[in-house]
Amino acid sequence: MATHTTQTAVGEREDLADVIYRIDPDETPIFSALKKETSNGIFTEWQVQELAAASATNYVNEGANATFATPTATARFGNYHQISVKDVAVSGTLEAVDKAGRDRELAYQRVLKSLELRRDIEKSIGDTDVARDASDPRKSASLSCWMTNGSVGAGSGAFATGDGTDVITAGTARPLTLALIEDGMQDAWSDGGNPKMLIASATNRANFSDLSASGNLVSNDVNMTAAKATTYVGSTSVFLTDFGTLDVAPSRFMGNDRIFMVDPDFASLCTLQGRNFSEKEIAATGDAEKMQLVTEWSLKVQAPKAHAGIFDLNGS
Repeated sequence: MATHTTQTAVGEREDLADVIYRIDPDETPIFSALKKETSNGIFTEWQVQELAAASATNYVNEGANATFATPTATARFGNYHQISVKDVAVSGTLEAVDKAGRDRELAYQRVLKSLELRRDIEKSIGDTDVARDASDPRKSASLSCWMTNGSVGAGSGAFATGDGTDVITAGTARPLTLALIEDGMQDAWSDGGNPKMLIASATNRANFSDLSASGNLVSNDVNMTAAKATTYVGSTSVFLTDFGTLDVAPSRFMGNDRIFMVDPDFASLCTLQGRNFSEKEIAATGDAEKMQLVTEWSLKVQAPKAHAGIFDLNGS
């Protein structure tokens, strides 16, 4: 007797889940940690005040006349706004048909493009070496262009000026060490900074935990009050240095050649008024709905010396 099965039958309905699963990551640790500000011009400027050097000989004779030193002037910094966009065009037919996982395709694409735009900004800030540029298309100086604390590789390695106008010079690659992190923290602390976040690629995040474990900085505790499997802790998420505590955040959008130690209190993402992820409907040129998502943004590092970077890492 022949058995009629799904292999021979015709008319079986598709079993397409009414949910769309998104695997691509949208976590943006730098973008999320930075303060958000609004500006009114394409070139945003700010001032940084440093105190006069401390004196160990600040004593005078009784009744002495006042002497007037020249006050320490402020330093003036600035960065250009960069225009970042995402475009969507959806046919009228696609909007009309019944779709699994979403009702309106254009609304769904709006959400996706917003997430993609955040990722683009995250990568532009942390994984590029781009100086500020006024010529079209304008460019916002990336985070590495503001760094003067930390270290670069030997040989030709050199920090940028630290005002966003130029980029770092690559040096000899070397492995990540705890000493490099401690030295970077000390540099920032000596200049009055207190970095609170360490941001690294997945490779350097794992390398850092390995260094911490081998240096006996990870506590591997076993709770024996209940009958359960032993848990081994091999990851370092908070690093207590001699110069402050760092929360360690992995970034999927940073390369293995650098890590940053950032104080979020002295860095912000500045967007032009009315241009913060603004949606623009574009006139139809046929049977399609069109939309553009626009943000005009600038990285504003209010106190460059409050942060540190370690560059020219080899990923080991």
